[in-house]
Amino acid sequence: MSNLATVLDDSPVRLAPRLLGSLLVRDTPHGQIVGRIVETEAYHQSGVASHSYRGQTPRNAVMFGPAGFAYVYFTYGMHYCCNIVTGTKGEGSAVLIRALEPLEGMEQMAKNRGRDDELTNGPAKLCQALNIDKSLNGHDLSMPPLTLVLKDPPKESEVVQSTRIGISHEQHQPWRFYLKDCEFISKK
Repeated sequence: MSNLATVLDDSPVRLAPRLLGSLLVRDTPHGQIVGRIVETEAYHQSGVASHSYRGQTPRNAVMFGPAGFAYVYFTYGMHYCCNIVTGTKGEGSAVLIRALEPLEGMEQMAKNRGRDDELTNGPAKLCQALNIDKSLNGHDLSMPPLTLVLKDPPKESEVVQSTRIGISHEQHQPWRFYLKDCEFISKK
């Protein structure tokens, strides 16, 4: 088990705030694209809002482990979303990456998005900016072309916890986390 998988072998609710400040690095033929994770949401098979709620299927199999892999899915017939698989193998859990702070490769992000603003302030936007698609579903995030670089977790006082966005089930669950006063989050 890689060091990354060892760290991620935990509850998505504990890991979602822990991942804030870590880096998502995408190697492309045009250079490296780097973003700092500034907003996350936790999902676990015990919750009806999770893709793993009804059990393992071919679509969500990656969510059932092992930890440290990308779970990329297509939604609304037009967007990709990227999750980091967490928890114990056999248990369906992941952390959705909702927003990134662009650090490197902004020109490439803008080209991928077809615009200069709002590059990574939403799960679909960041996937488009980093050229993350279904081909990366099941990818080991400890190696290129998509790498998660863990950084020290932020102080508790720097993290805001709220309810998740855009889901009709479990609206009461405070499983969304973001960096306080960050201009790159999807929604305040």
